[in-house]
Amino acid sequence: MIHLDTHVVVWLYYGRSELISDKAKKLIEVNDLSISPMVSLELEYLHEAGKVSVGSKEILRDLEMRVGLVLASESFELISEAAIEQSWTRDPFDRLLVAQAIIGNARLVTKDRSILRHFGKAMW
Repeated sequence: MIHLDTHVVVWLYYGRSELISDKAKKLIEVNDLSISPMVSLELEYLHEAGKVSVGSKEILRDLEMRVGLVLASESFELISEAAIEQSWTRDPFDRLLVAQAIIGNARLVTKDRSILRHFGKAMW
């Protein structure tokens, strides 16, 4: 199981695979895919800001059907506790995405340089 960052989810939805590294594409092709529920919230923020053309529910339904994407289900209490430890960033989405991966003992596919620097199981 691997977790996907919000940007990766957007690129998959819009068919922009050229924006995804070859290593990340390989990981996506051979693993089960999951996202933190925070990705759903961030997608909706992006939609409200006009940065993506459809809401999070449509994106997630589509990717569930096309690539088997599921929502991770670890306890929010445990995720919040792990997020508190991620003091290397002030971004609440990044803190929670990394915490979700930690609690789920999963790798996180992301292009975010800060996450890649600070989370050993982040991959691009």
